[in-house]
Amino acid sequence: MTEQSAVETEVVVQDRADLAEGVVGLTLRAADGGALPSWRPGAHVDLLLPDGLERQYSLCGDPADERTWRLGVLKEGPGSTFVHERVHLGDRLVARGPRNHFALEDAPGYLFLAGGIGITPILPMVAAAHAAGADWRLLYGGRRRTAMAFLGDLSLYGDRVDVRPQDEFGLLDLDAALPGLAPGTLVYCCGPEPMLAAVEERCAPGALRTERFAAKPVTGPDEAFEVELTLSGRTLKVGSGRSILETVEEAGVAVLSSCREGTCGTCETAVLGGEPDHRDSVLTEAERADGGFMMICVSRARGPRLTLEL
Repeated sequence: MTEQSAVETEVVVQDRADLAEGVVGLTLRAADGGALPSWRPGAHVDLLLPDGLERQYSLCGDPADERTWRLGVLKEGPGSTFVHERVHLGDRLVARGPRNHFALEDAPGYLFLAGGIGITPILPMVAAAHAAGADWRLLYGGRRRTAMAFLGDLSLYGDRVDVRPQDEFGLLDLDAALPGLAPGTLVYCCGPEPMLAAVEERCAPGALRTERFAAKPVTGPDEAFEVELTLSGRTLKVGSGRSILETVEEAGVAVLSSCREGTCGTCETAVLGGEPDHRDSVLTEAERADGGFMMICVSRARGPRLTLEL
């Protein structure tokens, strides 16, 4: 089971700064002045914005700092545009989480690959790997240097960090970076979908961990099936073209959800029977094979029936 939290915290914008072209940094503190929920590298929070939008942003500060959360927000889409244009110092927001489907696992070595704003979850991972004395390196790409956030933070690590703006070096040379990794090395990658797909093609099975900001393209049958809800004592039919999430919500069953496209992990649900047809962009291959949990906003059934803990 992946780490998750439904805790909602009222936060105040303590600091706001331009980190790079199109990227603003927010530092948040608890509105009551207390400690914020703890987190580990790879975690994100959902910002519940006043216009009704919910958006997920990776925590990129220091997990040991219990008083503040640090976010980096790329201006891309309505949610982040709201943050850039209408969120100011002293404003109060509601954050849900933290939640972590991209947790840093113990390993003797790491290759971190970041594209653009994908550096945000990677930044605390680099700090943790460095503090642990692990063998690590980071390959960080972006369209141009002026649009790449946190370069000052990363300069502290010297030549372990390879910054490769596309306008200076072209696309990241994954064919040079991925072969020949030492046994046990884990690859953590976050960035745009073309980069993630290219890394998946080249990476050894079991070594790769990814986080997506947009849903991975999926295809598959769209046949109707039944879901038995053990906590509600009901059995519902999920029709063709309808998701499990939509079906249970229409039946009055409350389920926590956010992105509705299989990227955030908020709707993760325990599977007690049947075989899920996983179509999310969150679970690892090992978690999919285990079949104990599924994202009901996009995933379906490989068979006529699923039994869920709802």
